[in-house]
Amino acid sequence: MATFTGYLRARSDDELVALLVRRPDLATPHPATLASLAARATSRSSLDRALTWVDALVLQVLEAVVVLTPGGGAPTPQDVADAIGAGPADAAHVARAVDDAVALALLWPDDDGALHVSPGLVDALGANVAGLAPGTADVRDPAEGADGTDAPSRPGPGPDPLADLADAPPGAASVLEALQWGPPVGRTPPPGTAAADAVTWLLAHGLLDRGDGRHVLLPRHVALALRGGRTHRAPALAPTPENAPVRDPQIVAAESARAAEQTVRLVRQLLTRWEQSPPGVLRAGGLGARDLRRTAQALDVDDAHTAWLVETAASAGLLADDGEESPSFVPTLEADVWAAQDVPPRWAALARAWLASARTPWLVGGRDERGALRAALDPELTRPWVPRLRRAVLDVLASAPPGAALTADDVHAALRWRSPRSVPPLAAVEAVLGDATRLGVLGAGALASAGRALVADEDAGAALAADLPAPVDEVLLQGDLTGVVPGRPGEDLEDLLELAAVVESRGGAVTVRFTAESVLRALDAGTTADDLLARLGTAARGRVPQPLEYLVRDVARRHGRVRAGAAASYVRADDPALLAGLADDPRLAGLRLRLLAPTVLVADASPRELLDALRARGLAPVAEDARGAVVHAVAPERRVRARGARTSPVRERDPADRAASVVATLRRGAPTDAPILAAAVPTAAVAPATPDLETPAPAPRRPRAAETGTAPRGGGGTSDPADVLVVLREAAQARVSVWVEIVGADGSSTRRLVRPLKVEGGRLRALDPRREAELTVAVHRIAGVAPADPPAP
Repeated sequence: MATFTGYLRARSDDELVALLVRRPDLATPHPATLASLAARATSRSSLDRALTWVDALVLQVLEAVVVLTPGGGAPTPQDVADAIGAGPADAAHVARAVDDAVALALLWPDDDGALHVSPGLVDALGANVAGLAPGTADVRDPAEGADGTDAPSRPGPGPDPLADLADAPPGAASVLEALQWGPPVGRTPPPGTAAADAVTWLLAHGLLDRGDGRHVLLPRHVALALRGGRTHRAPALAPTPENAPVRDPQIVAAESARAAEQTVRLVRQLLTRWEQSPPGVLRAGGLGARDLRRTAQALDVDDAHTAWLVETAASAGLLADDGEESPSFVPTLEADVWAAQDVPPRWAALARAWLASARTPWLVGGRDERGALRAALDPELTRPWVPRLRRAVLDVLASAPPGAALTADDVHAALRWRSPRSVPPLAAVEAVLGDATRLGVLGAGALASAGRALVADEDAGAALAADLPAPVDEVLLQGDLTGVVPGRPGEDLEDLLELAAVVESRGGAVTVRFTAESVLRALDAGTTADDLLARLGTAARGRVPQPLEYLVRDVARRHGRVRAGAAASYVRADDPALLAGLADDPRLAGLRLRLLAPTVLVADASPRELLDALRARGLAPVAEDARGAVVHAVAPERRVRARGARTSPVRERDPADRAASVVATLRRGAPTDAPILAAAVPTAAVAPATPDLETPAPAPRRPRAAETGTAPRGGGGTSDPADVLVVLREAAQARVSVWVEIVGADGSSTRRLVRPLKVEGGRLRALDPRREAELTVAVHRIAGVAPADPPAP
């Protein structure tokens, strides 16, 4: 097990399954052999993806192993713990981080327990690992031997690089202290200053290196000496929020239930309004600012809240573009199914859609890169990383003590520790927390039970139902035309109040007021005065107050006395006095009213426009058909079918099952997946090298499947493309030379002795030690690789 590939081959099936579960990109597409798996695991893209989601302590462990390896061989876990400054109390945390790094195949242990970095990881971590400058072992020097050994470019550091610091001029210690923990690059001070004299002295004594003309560099061995041999100040442990308030569970449940019920009610009102008056779709897609503002006024919330409601409803598949020539946003057929359910399942559908949505409603109202205003439902508001951010924020809240109300700064600090190479903007974290509060996932700033169920992919609706107060089916009607519902109204009572009353306040109780306009709205919807009073009497605690009954009867007497129809449209009345002066009214000039008879007027306007104008004039008209029968002014329902709306995360095959299937396939291919080449360490070479620097060879023939794993020359090399990648990466990491067979443009091949430096982007950058020059060649032109050293006797 001298190489990373050998380490993978020695792993058990369970260990390989765990690796593929944690790094799913390694299983897609399906690797054919373990060598293919090793090649994919050491590719730059896969390593970057794995490093993106490791926490800060795992990143420190990886950096410590990289720094410690060139100087004293492979470090042990205890060496790593000492390097990052971990004490006995931190031992368990460091051990966990080491196990995570090994489980992700970013590190691999040898038989003695020493830790090795995976091929390609050094380049993936970047140049200044742990805030240190590249070490002498990382410098690619052309003046190295043909056998792959390094010829040092300068004398190595003495036993104590800081021995002469006692004689340094004033300010030298300050310069070193400023660069000690990184970044290791500093700007050269102006000449003639004390700082410039200090830098000159440090350069002369080898404690600083010259960079370009304006910068100096603190050498790695000097920085490590200043740090006392440590790579980090202290281990990066998970942050613990200080002074985070803990909310009472009952308050959290009450606030969450209130917000959830309000969201469901507002979405229902939104669907009803857009069913009757669907807003148009902008030419570039999205909802116009005027339509958004008009909807916000109707729902009695601000524009930002309305934009979030619209986006959430659309994500749940309740709204869609109708696809007409002049398109509009209208409710979908799924909206009818949603509206027929109780509050908990309706809320659960919205919550799942919000969690899985890639939309960013908090950007609505801002300006894009071109200066254009971002509109709600704009196709440009999609961001693929948003679902992962929402789940990460809720995971942080779920890991906190129950009832803990974390601030956006607390959550952001936790996310910065969990993925230091992929930290989301603080503004995005604040927006996600605000949306979660509106939705009812949070209550009083803490994660509610419904939110915990949502994060755990459990029945969030059932969790919300346990927190919702029991619905109330009665209203206390009062003589001042107001009513009080002592709790959460039930579905029937909520429908009645929305139909015939105006809600004045909501909270522990709902206060409503009955007005002439609200009663007229109920009558326009087809309810008669007797039916309305009967429904109020059924819901009332006691009898209907006399003032309310008088109001309903009085509005009903005026309702329908004037009727409008289409000629284009017309107005008629039994009493000619009611129509007197309407044709000459300048406020109605746009209707172009004409008097056909003392009791009939016609207009060049639609019936809806005519009805609205007459109501604004103070009349109470109703519509009638050609036979004179009353037609209640109810807008026709418009529905479209949702197109590909996702209301929950896509349910795919269980990752563990898929990984087990991949491993089983790899094991079945094990007989042809023989060990390829242990060229990553000098002692593992198995094929003799020819003395020729370049040996012409016939044009290579790509091996058939049965020949996979054979060497291009001799028995110790390989010509399998996946194996070639692994061998080159392992040789680059171990800094050893190999023979490569390169196919030219004319089909001929040459064999060259090179030392690989980097394999990235489908290209090999290597050093030709005999010619003291670098070589860059496309990997697909390499027909085979063989070790450079003769086999051990």
